[in-house]
Amino acid sequence: MASCTGLAITGEMTAKPPSVDLRTAALLAWYDRAGRDLPWRVKSGRAEPYRVWLSEIMLQQTGVEAVKPYFAKFLALWPDVRALAAAEDHAVMTAWAGLGYYARARNLLACARAVADDLDGRFPETEAGLRALPGIGAYTAAAIAAIAFGERAIVIDGNIERVVTRLSAIDTPLPKAKAEIHAVLDGMVPADRPGDFAQGLMDLGATICTPRSPSCLLCPLSEACLARARGQPTAFPVKPAKKRRKQLQGLAFVVLDAQARILLRTRAGKGLLAGMAEVPNVDWSAGAGSLGAAPFQAEWRRLNQPVVHVFTHIDLRMEIAVARLPATAPAPEGMRWVAATTLDAEPVPTLFRKVIEAGLRALR
Repeated sequence: MASCTGLAITGEMTAKPPSVDLRTAALLAWYDRAGRDLPWRVKSGRAEPYRVWLSEIMLQQTGVEAVKPYFAKFLALWPDVRALAAAEDHAVMTAWAGLGYYARARNLLACARAVADDLDGRFPETEAGLRALPGIGAYTAAAIAAIAFGERAIVIDGNIERVVTRLSAIDTPLPKAKAEIHAVLDGMVPADRPGDFAQGLMDLGATICTPRSPSCLLCPLSEACLARARGQPTAFPVKPAKKRRKQLQGLAFVVLDAQARILLRTRAGKGLLAGMAEVPNVDWSAGAGSLGAAPFQAEWRRLNQPVVHVFTHIDLRMEIAVARLPATAPAPEGMRWVAATTLDAEPVPTLFRKVIEAGLRALR
């Protein structure tokens, strides 16, 4: 795609953008022609609220390609909100395993049960009503209201922030710029197609108005874009300096018994990876863990290669110790033996899947 860097602008660009109707019409025409085909999207007619809600929860802090298989899996297992509400917590957490940000899965269940039990299986049709449900914040409520119910809601996600700050050359750093972004959008959102408008802006940011190499020559809003006129589209949005992530270390214990079972336990119900399955491990800290913290006496062998995993605010270096038990032993209190062949039925997050895989390779 052609980059807009150094693009020559013909004619004089005024400080005032063209009429709202022209910008909105241009975006909708582009969306009708070039909008992405996504499994949760309906480009003609009204989208089904359950599918919109499910996809929006999954898409929080997660990319489209990563979400697609999970969305298909959830629809196959639980085709509507009542089915999901009736699901066991363990089954939902297991189906979610690997998608990350596990509080979303717990909120997903809580929301489904609230809709099924308190609202007769029907999602509220307004942004305000949706905000009252568990796990639905400002962005998600606006997106569902606009896409599923046609409410004229102001939808702002990361892609939309980027498009609008460039369109209007908003140099206020995020997140303080949100009020200005909201004001720009309030003048653009059409009453008749608010959902298509929001999805059009999302697609524009994802495919054309990208963070590092925007393709301004292909953009339907290029003639209205003040950042393009200045020749500096990638200067927007202005972001505050990133905080340095914590550097933590841990030590995980991967053990196989005589029946080829792995020792697991369930994490606490609150905090990072709450309620998920894990191998025993030392609490994460700034220092390395000790083999003295192993769940029981065995011939533990510390591996040379740790697993490095990145969370939103944490860089974790997880060292691994492995052991084999020559006989079957009872699981320590609060832990359980699980056959290595049935791990897919456990809600094991990506971090501990990587730990277990490394440990099993070393034990082969």
